[in-house]
Amino acid sequence: MTFTFGVYPGGLLGDESRVITPVRPDDPERITAALRALQGAAPTLLVRAYRSFPEGPATPPTPAAPERYAREGRRLDLVLQFREPAGRLDGWTDFVRRTVRAEGRRIGTLQICEEPNADCPVLDGSVPNVRRALVEGVVAAKEEALALGLDLAVGFNAAFSPDPADPFWPALGGLADERFHRALDYVGLDFFPDVFRPVPAARLGAAVAAVLTGFRREVVTRAGIGPAVPVRICEHGWPTGPDRSERRQAEVVEEVVRTIAGLAGELNLTGYGHFGLRDADSAGPGPFHRFGLLRDDYTPKPAFAVYGRLIEELTAP
Repeated sequence: MTFTFGVYPGGLLGDESRVITPVRPDDPERITAALRALQGAAPTLLVRAYRSFPEGPATPPTPAAPERYAREGRRLDLVLQFREPAGRLDGWTDFVRRTVRAEGRRIGTLQICEEPNADCPVLDGSVPNVRRALVEGVVAAKEEALALGLDLAVGFNAAFSPDPADPFWPALGGLADERFHRALDYVGLDFFPDVFRPVPAARLGAAVAAVLTGFRREVVTRAGIGPAVPVRICEHGWPTGPDRSERRQAEVVEEVVRTIAGLAGELNLTGYGHFGLRDADSAGPGPFHRFGLLRDDYTPKPAFAVYGRLIEELTAP
C-alpha cells in the first residue's frame, strides 16, 4: 500500500466566518523551494489547492495558479468547492468534467466539495443541496477521468464531528447509488486535535487513534461506504501562538503523523496532508493566523524539518 504526503502551500485560509489574508503575499519561488525541501527524495508530494464553483473574480483559485507547483513529481490535491448560494446544480458537473479535462494530468487526488458536513459560512456544508452536488460530482469526475485514461483518485472529505447522530452520513447514503460507490476512490478526514478542544499531551496519540478508528469503522459505514475504500487525512495542523510553542507544534506533527502511519495497514489509511505551509500572520491574534510550518516571512519553524524528515522516512522503499 502506498502512503502519500501533502501540504497546503498558501497563507490564505478561512476561520469559522471569514477569510484571513496573509500579511505577506505568496512568493512562488520560495514556496517552490519549501515544497522541494519537504519532498526530498520522495517520489511525490501532493500540493493542496482549492477551486470554487461558480467560477468568477470573487472566487479565484487558492493558491493562485496552483499548477506551477505541480512539477518535479509533485501533483495537485485539488478541491472543487460547491459554493452556489442557492444550491442550484446547473453547470456543476460541466465544471467538474471541464476541470478534469484541463488539469487531470497534474492531479493526484480530486476532492469533490469541502467539508460538506460542516455548516459554517466558509464551508460547503452551509450550501443547500451540497449532498446531491457531492454525489453527482464524484460520479462525473470519475467518468471523465476513466474516459481520458487518467490516473487520479476521486473522493470527498468531511470534518471531524463528535456527534454520533450526525445526519450527514445516512442522508448521503440515501442519495448514493451504485455509480457513486464504484466511482469513489477515497474518503477524506479533516481533523485538528488539541486545537479547538484541548487534549492533554499524554493523551494525544490515543485520541488520534480513537478518532481514526471511529471514523473508519463507525462513521463512514453509515453512508454504506465499506472498509475497501481508503481514508486519507486531508487536513491536519496545530497552530503556534502565545501559549502554543513552536517546539510543541513539532512534537504534535511527529506524534500525529506516526500514529496515522502506524494505523495505516489496519485502517486502510493512504495519506496525510498538513495544513498549511506558511502562517497568514505570525503576529496575528488568533490560532487561524499561525497554522504554518513556516512563519509568514518563510523562515522555518522546527516542525518544518520534522515533517520533511517524516516524509523521507515513511516513504522510503
